[in-house]
Amino acid sequence: MIPFSVLDLAPVVEGSTVAQALANSLDLAQHAERFGYHRFWLAEHHGMPGVASAATAVVIGHVAGGTSTIRLGAGGIMLPNHSPLVIAEQFGTLAALYPGRIDLGLGRAPGSDQQTMRALRRDVNAAETFPQDVIELMQYFAAGRDGAAPRNVVRAVPGEGLDVPVWILGSSLFGAQLAAALGLPYAFASHFAPAHLVDAAKIYRRDFKPSPSCPEPYFMAAVNVLAADTDEEAQHLFTSLQVYFAAIRRGGRGQLPPPIDDIDAVLEPADWFGLQQMLSYAVVGSPETVRSGLEQVIEHTNPDELMIASQVYDHAARVRSYEITAAVREGMLQPVS
Repeated sequence: MIPFSVLDLAPVVEGSTVAQALANSLDLAQHAERFGYHRFWLAEHHGMPGVASAATAVVIGHVAGGTSTIRLGAGGIMLPNHSPLVIAEQFGTLAALYPGRIDLGLGRAPGSDQQTMRALRRDVNAAETFPQDVIELMQYFAAGRDGAAPRNVVRAVPGEGLDVPVWILGSSLFGAQLAAALGLPYAFASHFAPAHLVDAAKIYRRDFKPSPSCPEPYFMAAVNVLAADTDEEAQHLFTSLQVYFAAIRRGGRGQLPPPIDDIDAVLEPADWFGLQQMLSYAVVGSPETVRSGLEQVIEHTNPDELMIASQVYDHAARVRSYEITAAVREGMLQPVS
């Protein structure tokens, strides 16, 4: 059975605080480690009241310090917002503190609007140089691996010579093509933009060029999974994400709301159309329903790894969702009796 991992968006729920969201992230990572998840990633977003992981490297350090074996990383760092040298230093520092546990996923989107991007002191056209910036960043890590200190070049200290696996993230065919050309693992954001998932996986595997760090293509799909003890409970809890995503599509930037009893009274037909597109790979239900849904996702997308996103208003219910999903994975190792 393929590995399962966790994508944590460090949700700030209505009525709560950033401090509580960050405490919840650490608690979730500790549970995920015990449940047997392979890695735990956090994502960079800016100007969003419902997301507490804007300073992604800082939050990764917070979580890494409270765990011991699970891999930690960025899913991802939005590289157009940053100097490649600064990211090499940040993740070089993390890799020096937590050797063998740090991943660096890189995305091309800003994770914000253009006004916020300007406030980050970056060029609004920075995404156009994303491939060159990725290569520059990788060169900082590669420098010094032959044992000789590089001369007359810019150096990332910490960073150079350290093993920090670099991933390309994406929700379009561009990322698949870039990851294939550079010989890097690729993660697709099908938890909110699944339209090109299958085509991206095909292109990535077809065009992949082996590299020393990644001799074979490695494809990970991120999917929404909300598991509960019954289908009814899971569908009720899922209304939080449905309302939240509908609000984002309308231009809103609120916090994750509590679940509601009558979602049809809140969402309009246009909302449902958009949600059907965004959440076409969502798996929601009891352990039996989740097993069936995950088997279908795996059969349809053939990933090397699944990254599970589970946005739930109540933290205990969120932890329970990941617990059930981990148990379902273990059950998938065995044939149904």
